[in-house]
Amino acid sequence: MDKDKPSLDQWLDPDFLRSKRMDRRSFLQEVGRITTLSLSLTLSGALLKNVPVEAAPRFPSYPFTLGVASGDPMPDSVVLWTRLAPDPLNGGGMPPRDIPVRWEVAADEGFRRIVQSGTAYARSDLAHTVHVEVSGLQPDRQYFYRFKAGSELSPVGRTKTLPAPDAAVPVFTFAFASCQHFEHGYYTAYRRMAEEDLDLILHLGDYIYEHGTGEYLSPSGNVRSHNSRKPQTLEEYRNRHALYKTDPELQKAHAAFPWVVVWDDHEVENNYAGTVPQGEEERRDFIRRRTAAYRAYYEHMPLRSRFMPRQGGIQLYRRFRCGNLADFHVLDTRQYRDDQANGDGWKPPSRESTEPNRTLLGAEQERWLLNGLERSEAQWNVIAQQVFFSKKDVRIGDGELLNMDSWDGYPANRDRILKFITHKGISNLVVLTGDVHSNWANEIKADFDRPDSPTVGVEFVGTSITSDGDGFDTRSDIRRILAENPHIKFFNGQRGYVRCTVTPDTWRTDYRVLPYVSRPDAPITTRATFVVENGRPGLRRADGESSMVTIG
Repeated sequence: MDKDKPSLDQWLDPDFLRSKRMDRRSFLQEVGRITTLSLSLTLSGALLKNVPVEAAPRFPSYPFTLGVASGDPMPDSVVLWTRLAPDPLNGGGMPPRDIPVRWEVAADEGFRRIVQSGTAYARSDLAHTVHVEVSGLQPDRQYFYRFKAGSELSPVGRTKTLPAPDAAVPVFTFAFASCQHFEHGYYTAYRRMAEEDLDLILHLGDYIYEHGTGEYLSPSGNVRSHNSRKPQTLEEYRNRHALYKTDPELQKAHAAFPWVVVWDDHEVENNYAGTVPQGEEERRDFIRRRTAAYRAYYEHMPLRSRFMPRQGGIQLYRRFRCGNLADFHVLDTRQYRDDQANGDGWKPPSRESTEPNRTLLGAEQERWLLNGLERSEAQWNVIAQQVFFSKKDVRIGDGELLNMDSWDGYPANRDRILKFITHKGISNLVVLTGDVHSNWANEIKADFDRPDSPTVGVEFVGTSITSDGDGFDTRSDIRRILAENPHIKFFNGQRGYVRCTVTPDTWRTDYRVLPYVSRPDAPITTRATFVVENGRPGLRRADGESSMVTIG
């Protein structure tokens, strides 16, 4: 380590991170923590109750209505998920008893070579979901899995382990996605994703939307309907997750590849910040609702048992290593943040927004991220997170207009990360982002206020699966916005996902887009391709208008 470079502790000096004053925000956060702890202890007590077990279950109808999923892959293990729900949109339709569920993992799709098997329990207190952590698997290996409850057999899923930590990985291909409002369109993007040859899917948030029926209208029209009011209770959040998971295209993508998931805001409420609601809801009521939403999220995702909600929260930030090729640092930019400055929305920067101790990540997560970046020995360092990282000023000419919900509303936190990356000489930084329902490709500058400062990494922002409907290729103001922000190199407003192919020498990003989502079965095209070369931070356009390839 270079002795002249600041240490991690110096970058995270508590006197710099925290205000010494107990201001209104700090007071409210402390109240939130106390209330959250109280609610969590009540919830933990409920989980310890004895529940009868039904050894030979019979179901009124097929119980595997929500499909199967796998996630959080490691070199030797993976999580398998399902839920017993013969009546999925009305609480599940299961009796208040735990149900034994047989699971099998095989090396072949016909299950002639079973490598692991066992019995888990669909727990009544967890909405009869099953989370099986299968260990003892081989690295970088494809497996097939299925469940059996009573006489009923689940669909077959396919999963894959990560390469061994010290493996020389020649290529790794994954897709990332976000923002899948059920009412705004059909999940054709997930069908096309399932047709790809991928190692992994990253979901960067807004897996569900919390709006009541018809509350959020798409410009191209709402083509499906939520089945309830805005969720308030645990059962209502469970029903909302179940509605989304009934979609056959989403089930195909879950069954095709392992997923790594993290939330953003709509899993609870638009633009909430920590324990601060967006609207005028009473703080205690919001914390109770957030606790229910977090619980339902855990129940319906292929997450390990260590992510069971505790003290009203879930530590979802975590790290995945793909051999010596890439480290994925998965962030949670919603749970630990300060309240948005300036009343939220698009505002000029202010004394509040530029306050040096403001945080989007929270001190503990920030320390974890910087420590992981410094220790990484991988070729590529990937930060997978939710909100726009690069500066984006949408006011043309003098002055600035910035999004207070994005990193632009927390510039001191971003500057600490960028200064750390610059001084530590961390190379091959790639940030992956969701949230904004459009595609962008950005070069990350050491100092966004100095356009001539060095480029230290790149950011790929992915569009929505369906949110805001059909979308568009471009719009009239984009050319001026890109001129105002020369580090932003690309925009597209269609729906789809982003596919990334990583080798030791290059990172290739393909923006995969659909012409519409208001009707099913749309074809998919590659709208643009960018390449980043090892050791040369910056974007190179690697496609032409005639290079589109169509599937479907």
